[in-house]
Amino acid sequence: MPLLSTSARSSSYQPGLAWFATLGGIWVFVLVMLGAFTTSIGAGMIFLDWPLSNGSLNPDGWLSDIMMFAEHSHRLSAGMMSFITIGIWLAVWKKEARAWVRHVALFAVALVFVQALVGGLRVLLDHIFLDSVSVGRLFAMLHACLAQVYVCTLLTIALALSRPWIEASARSDGLAALSRLGRWCCGLLLLQLAIAAIMRHSYAGMAIPTFPLSSADGDLLPPLWNFRVGIHFAHRVMAVVLSVALITYAVKLAKAHLGGAGTTIATLLVAQVALGASVIWTTRNPYVTTGHVLVGALLLATTYGATLWTMRREGRVSV
Repeated sequence: MPLLSTSARSSSYQPGLAWFATLGGIWVFVLVMLGAFTTSIGAGMIFLDWPLSNGSLNPDGWLSDIMMFAEHSHRLSAGMMSFITIGIWLAVWKKEARAWVRHVALFAVALVFVQALVGGLRVLLDHIFLDSVSVGRLFAMLHACLAQVYVCTLLTIALALSRPWIEASARSDGLAALSRLGRWCCGLLLLQLAIAAIMRHSYAGMAIPTFPLSSADGDLLPPLWNFRVGIHFAHRVMAVVLSVALITYAVKLAKAHLGGAGTTIATLLVAQVALGASVIWTTRNPYVTTGHVLVGALLLATTYGATLWTMRREGRVSV
């Protein structure tokens, strides 16, 4: 006999469940911020063990040492995120009738455990090198990329449980092209964030120390090339491509009477470009760098949310 009959589930709007999922969607950005700050100050390996920190949940001195505080608070917030995600899954499984929403919630649980394991391997395998690259740093790059997928997964659940999603009616007037452009923008953002993760964990954030041009002599292209310069320059080129794509998307959202989303995307884009420039001009100030990472995640989340919404209105995603 099943633990819960399908008659006990509902596909109607459930405020408590919706707000719980929203809490998870908010908390994940706290986790992203703490992870970004940890990386920005170079504290990712301040503890050489995992999952404990110096063998303890409350290591000596972590509240007074900024390096220890950054890494340990990131670990504690990740633990909290795991419990929240499991809680969302259990609540969705108990109360939500839509199978696809339950499957996304289960995927979120699997992803949070994979993310935790990848984060642990980043620490435990940092002493192993492939040529000149630490295996731990390779896992750090993967950890950063999976974080963005995790953000989108939690956002999917929160949106699917919201009142506007459940009560919205489908329409087909021009949304197909808009949702297609949104999917392209999401793909480009994920690619850019992957390039950024490789750049950050390859210590290439200042490989080109001038902005907007690539040298103090005013060269458009870097005068000298190596891997770090190449990945840094790729990040700048992608920023230009994304700026064009996202501005186009924001304008089209406004024309489709979704101007709030378009304005938010445009505002976040301006802030992200300004923060990216400031990272160079301040020689990677950790607070500016953390802001750049956080706004990048917010920009992806907003673009993804707008795209998912247009797909819902278009009828490509079920209620």
